[in-house]
Amino acid sequence: MLKAGLVMDENNNVNASGPVAILDHLTGGSEGGQSRLQGDTLDVYLQANKIIHITPVRQKPEHGEEIARLHLDGDSYEIETRGGYPIWVNGKPISSQRLNNLDVIEFGDRGPLSRFCLCRPGEKPRKVVAEILADAIAYLRTSRQPAIVRMWRVAMSVLRRLSGQTTILFRLGVVFAIGSLGLLLYQQQKINTMLQNDLERERTNIEKFAESLAEAREQALTQDDLTSLRDQIDETLISNTGRLEVLEKSRKASAKAIAAATPSIMFLQGSYSFRDAATDRVLRYVVGPDGKPVTDARGNPRLTLDGEGPVAERSYTGTGFVLAEAGSIITNRHVALPWENDANLAVFGGQGLEPELTRFIGYMPGEVEALPVELVRASDDADVAVLKFSGPVPATTGLELSSATLTSGDNVIVMGYPTGLRAMLAQAGKPFVTKIREAGETNFWKVARRLSESGFIQPLASQGIVAKVTAASIVYDADTTKGGSGGPVMDGDGRVVAVNSAILPEYGGSNIGVPLSKLRALLDAIEADMSASSQ
Repeated sequence: MLKAGLVMDENNNVNASGPVAILDHLTGGSEGGQSRLQGDTLDVYLQANKIIHITPVRQKPEHGEEIARLHLDGDSYEIETRGGYPIWVNGKPISSQRLNNLDVIEFGDRGPLSRFCLCRPGEKPRKVVAEILADAIAYLRTSRQPAIVRMWRVAMSVLRRLSGQTTILFRLGVVFAIGSLGLLLYQQQKINTMLQNDLERERTNIEKFAESLAEAREQALTQDDLTSLRDQIDETLISNTGRLEVLEKSRKASAKAIAAATPSIMFLQGSYSFRDAATDRVLRYVVGPDGKPVTDARGNPRLTLDGEGPVAERSYTGTGFVLAEAGSIITNRHVALPWENDANLAVFGGQGLEPELTRFIGYMPGEVEALPVELVRASDDADVAVLKFSGPVPATTGLELSSATLTSGDNVIVMGYPTGLRAMLAQAGKPFVTKIREAGETNFWKVARRLSESGFIQPLASQGIVAKVTAASIVYDADTTKGGSGGPVMDGDGRVVAVNSAILPEYGGSNIGVPLSKLRALLDAIEADMSASSQ
């Protein structure tokens, strides 16, 4: 490893006034050490136990593999990858990049990490507590190791460096603080135990008192109490009989509404990928010699803009329904533009990658062929969108929008395809599943095609009660889950009162729908655009 030295200028003379470049090793076998950079061109080698070794160019050491090269660039260095090893700077993959002060470099797929520092001549980098913690934070942000591994390494590194690279006075202070904290925790634990025992005794006393009150009440029943109780039972029986009659009528009406709406409920399938705006290349899987996608240490597939591997597509399902008016298809914005809920979008967007739909189709109950669809317009302030058929239009009557005002307590029917293909496969039964499994037709698109051919694409329906109505949302408790997004929420007559949007499992299975006012506003905006374009 190079010894500490001064920076050289472009004529290979000592530059006493320029900054000194240093690699401060944060992890690996060189952890805690530093390498002072000296020379115009340097080679970086990775040896056993992830030890970083730096030599002048073409002075290869006995052991190790060349992973990077450093070129003097003014007061800093430019780093470039060598030998096919990936390099990350501040968590981003690079092929070459000029280094700035405090940049964090990750050599290879799993480290080690080093920090690039620029110091004044004659200055020796010191490690105070703030700098040790800053190094730990930099490692947490840039390392691509699993979270639990990162946390463990940071904890061990901080403890080791605090115990070995700080002053004796600081260490004594830490020991005193830990001892004081331990004493406080012990005292607090004793207090908590005492309070818990007091509360437990109080709770037991309250329960015993409640039991005694119940026993006394049972023993104090009078003739008037019995008469009142008999009357209440009679009233309850009469009330329950009436409620059963109402429920029976409601059940028949709901069954009729569901049967009438089923042909208009569309099962949507889509997929999307990412394309580089500058080169027009599509993100693809990296494949090995056997033609299979290559994965990293965590089992995630590797992706690239180069090569001829399969396009990296993300598939999804959703629900839509056809409107009686103009035959438009209604669904959610997050179904029409699915990447807006994709955590990868922010990462890819920063790398110049743009999302695009690669396929968007729908199946209608009773229809065998898939129907291509496309987005007309999505609302900017609500989770609702309008699609249209980009090919043949099926013969369906469609659903009507309700003109009634929805209120809390109203009964609603939600229809859709929750859990997507899985629910329909479960309904199709074991023989059908066994058949497609033996045929090897487990492809996302082929399974849907087989379900359609066998007549198994049928929406599910559930009923619930409206809990809350606001201008922005409608909350109800009808059962649904992922995949049912975009389905209609209907009244007992089968008219649409909202568009199913999201689930709230933390609130007892409540769900959220988009009010009709938001849908009507979107339809009016589309009609206005069409009128303006036709003039």
